[in-house]
Amino acid sequence: MEVAFVGFGLIAGSIARALHERTVGPAVRPRLVAWSPSGAGARAALVDGVLDDVAESPAHAVRTADLVVLAAPPQSVLALLDLLADRANVHLPDGVVVTDVASTKGRIVERATALGLPFVGGHPMAGLETSGYAAARADLFVDRPWVIVPSARPSGTAGERTSDAHAALVEDVARRVGSRPVRMEAAQHDAVVAAISHLPLVLAAALVESVAGGPGVPVADDWPVARELAASGWRDMTRLARGDAAMAAGIATTNDAALTERLRAIRVVLDAWIADLERPDGPDEAQLAARFRAARDRLDDEPS
Repeated sequence: MEVAFVGFGLIAGSIARALHERTVGPAVRPRLVAWSPSGAGARAALVDGVLDDVAESPAHAVRTADLVVLAAPPQSVLALLDLLADRANVHLPDGVVVTDVASTKGRIVERATALGLPFVGGHPMAGLETSGYAAARADLFVDRPWVIVPSARPSGTAGERTSDAHAALVEDVARRVGSRPVRMEAAQHDAVVAAISHLPLVLAAALVESVAGGPGVPVADDWPVARELAASGWRDMTRLARGDAAMAAGIATTNDAALTERLRAIRVVLDAWIADLERPDGPDEAQLAARFRAARDRLDDEPS
C-alpha cells in the first residue's frame, strides 16, 4: 500500500511516524510519500527515514497512491478537493481512496461528494500545543478516537458499498497507528466537536478580549496589574487562544452553524450566572456552591 500525504505537519507527520514505527505482524509497512507547501517537514522526514519520497507537487504525490491523506486546515482541504477533481491536471489512480484529518466535516464531505471523489472524511481526535513535523510522535493516536465519516451515497447502491469499502481502508490505517475508529455522520460530528473543541477555542479568545482587550474591545485599565498577577488559572483557560489563528478561523468558518448554536447556549448559562450574582438580596452562597459542585460532579462522572 502507498500512502500520500498532501500537507505534512504535526498530524500527518505523526501518522507517518506511527506507520513507520508501529507496523508489526502481518501488516506490511506502507510506502509513504508527502508534499507540503514549504517542503521542510517532508524533507526532514525523508532524512529521518520516515518517508520514502518527497513529491514536487500534490499531483506528483498522489499519482500512484492507494490512500491520499489531505492534512491541511479545513478551507485548504476544500481547495485541495477541487484540485484533485481537476482531471486535466491530476491523475487519481483507479481504486484510490481520499481522506482528510481536518476538524470539521460537513462542508468537506459535501464538497467531496459533489465532486464525485472516492472520499472518506476523517478526524483523529488527538493533537499537541506545538505544530509541525518536528513535534510529531508515533504514539500520538494511541487509544484515541478517530472519527470516520463516509461520503453520502444512495442506500443500497453500488456507490454505498464502495463507500463502505473506502471507509474500511481508512479504519485499517487508524487501527495501525493505535487509534480507535468511530463511524459518525458529518452533522453529528460537527455538532459534538463544536461543543468540546471549537466552543472552548472561541471562549478562550473571548476571555482574552474581555480582560485584555481586543478588536472593538478597549484594554481594561487594570490589565497591566492583572497580567502581573496572572497564574495557572489564567494560563490554563487561555491556552487555546495561543494557537494558530488561521487554523482557528478556518474551523469557525466551516462549522459556523453548530458553533453558533453552542455559543447561544452558553450565553443563556452565563446570563443565569449573572442573575444569580445580581440577586436583589445578594448572591446566595449555598446556591452558588451547588452550581460549582454540580459542574465538578458532572466532570467526575466522565469516563476516564
